[in-house]
Amino acid sequence: MPARVGHMISVKVKGVGLDPDQNPLLLLIDQEETLILPIGIGLSEAQAISLKLEGQALPRPLTHDLILNILNHLEATLHKIVVNDIQDGTYYAQVYVEKDDQLFEIDARPSDGVALAISSNVPLFIADKVAEQSLPFEDVLKENLDSIFDSVDDDEDEEDEDRPLH
Repeated sequence: MPARVGHMISVKVKGVGLDPDQNPLLLLIDQEETLILPIGIGLSEAQAISLKLEGQALPRPLTHDLILNILNHLEATLHKIVVNDIQDGTYYAQVYVEKDDQLFEIDARPSDGVALAISSNVPLFIADKVAEQSLPFEDVLKENLDSIFDSVDDDEDEEDEDRPLH
């Protein structure tokens, strides 16, 4: 059972991948690794998240680094990121920031929120409504393994055809 906080599920970033059409996907997974939520994102956002996941530092700040620098200079605290809604196939997120004992909810794209979460180590959640779009991780893993094995079997068949028979 996924770890819940109210009507939210605590998640982490599993990685960035590609869909069958080679479009970038952000992969969020619950803490118990039972559910996975793929979210389509832009190429530059995918690159920024991948760099953060790999721990690479760039000479100039990326947008999410800039946002964190601004929050720091304003003495505001980033509390959490919530992927809170989906409408017509588009995901929405909220960034929760505290300043002077006042909590602000700021609209964001999920990819920007996730980049902030990775950079600042704040909790990342998905709302129950969004979790309904997730897939059982075991099924995704099995499907990927099956396609990998199918690909290997196809390669072996092709190799067999090319080998001379003695």
